[in-house]
Amino acid sequence: MGHGHSHDHGRAGARHKGRLVVAFALTLGFVVVQVVVAVVSGSLALLSDAGHMATDALALGMALAAITLASRPATDPQRTFGLYRLEILVALANALLLFGVSGYVLYEAVTRFADPPDLHELPVLVIGVVGFVVNFVCFLLLREGSGEHLTLKSAYLDVLADMVGSAAVVVSAVTIRLTGWAVVDPIVGVALGLWILPRAWGVARDALRILLQAAPSHTDVVAIGEDLAAVPGVVDVHDLHVWTLTSEMDVASAHLMVAEGTDGHAVLDRARDVLAETHGITHATLQVEPENHLGCDEVAW
Repeated sequence: MGHGHSHDHGRAGARHKGRLVVAFALTLGFVVVQVVVAVVSGSLALLSDAGHMATDALALGMALAAITLASRPATDPQRTFGLYRLEILVALANALLLFGVSGYVLYEAVTRFADPPDLHELPVLVIGVVGFVVNFVCFLLLREGSGEHLTLKSAYLDVLADMVGSAAVVVSAVTIRLTGWAVVDPIVGVALGLWILPRAWGVARDALRILLQAAPSHTDVVAIGEDLAAVPGVVDVHDLHVWTLTSEMDVASAHLMVAEGTDGHAVLDRARDVLAETHGITHATLQVEPENHLGCDEVAW
């Protein structure tokens, strides 16, 4: 016996798709300008920020594609969960891109410490200010959905990192303009690279947790089992699994063994309410079986 959910899914990604489109267009357009100025001026800080913004544009584009595909009704009977997991794969890919950018920036910064390049700090300063404004707008666009949806969260963190990066570029340009201390540019590059790493790891960790079908970090599987066992008529709970299909979609399955003469419909309804009201799990597949049922212990996994 089971309890399904609506496949319109109420997705945060779908609700914020328009904002993603605007953020993607702004980011992609500014990347082109930023790369040109970085090459002309020779600024590593600006080039590193441009590289990070390029990953943002790629991540936002992939997120748009994944959200669009995941929002479509499932038509392939072999894909019983549709394409929801595409969004998690995109979040993981985005994290890997961030790792790559961070590694490249750190490598370039180390090689430039010994011989800092000559910078044209005025265009760097202008681009840094404009970049901060662009990132701040994208930050506002994505902030609302970032707490609900891993793909949006990864894009939001990218934009936040870029906003900090743009501020660092401005500081670097001003410092060089006032003091002539060119080594500040690779120092800022190192700081940005190190700042990106833990945020990339956070997104990768969350994505891998979902892909490995571990129980969501906000759930207590032991407590869920105890609450199901406390349902009147239930004498045993086994084969309990809790996992996340994609953002906003926690799923559970369990076998509920009931005493002889117990109303299975009442047990199923009460168990469904316990999962939804106490643990926030609205999609559950529950098998209600009599106390004298045999065979479950034969399942090896």
